[in-house]
Amino acid sequence: MPKASKLKLMPLPHSEETPGQRLARIRRERGFTQIELAEKTGMVQTLVSDYERGKLRLNADMILRFATALEVSTDALLQPAGPVESKKPSRKVLRRLERIEALPPAQQTTLLRTIDTFLEGAAARRTARRA
Repeated sequence: MPKASKLKLMPLPHSEETPGQRLARIRRERGFTQIELAEKTGMVQTLVSDYERGKLRLNADMILRFATALEVSTDALLQPAGPVESKKPSRKVLRRLERIEALPPAQQTTLLRTIDTFLEGAAARRTARRA
């Protein structure tokens, strides 16, 4: 029977989210599918699924691979924290931008005006709530 540890370790911050759940959340926030993440890390989709479901434990090598593929820090995968602050737009946004760029110039202008109007209205509502 193993001996009880005599080390006085600091307690870890409590989190309802497992490392696998955190990986899945960050993957979705960055706009990747499991298949896309698997391709970027050189593995198959079922392994990504197994890591996300906690069937496989994330080791240091896999944390580095996932962090690199998702373009986040290893802390983002390890720390029980909120949404990942992204310096780059998510893949979902980039895909939409590519589709917008493929439109004829007149349709691009109309769509961008609509988006601008929506964003201005959202900013005005946010400002009104703060006041």
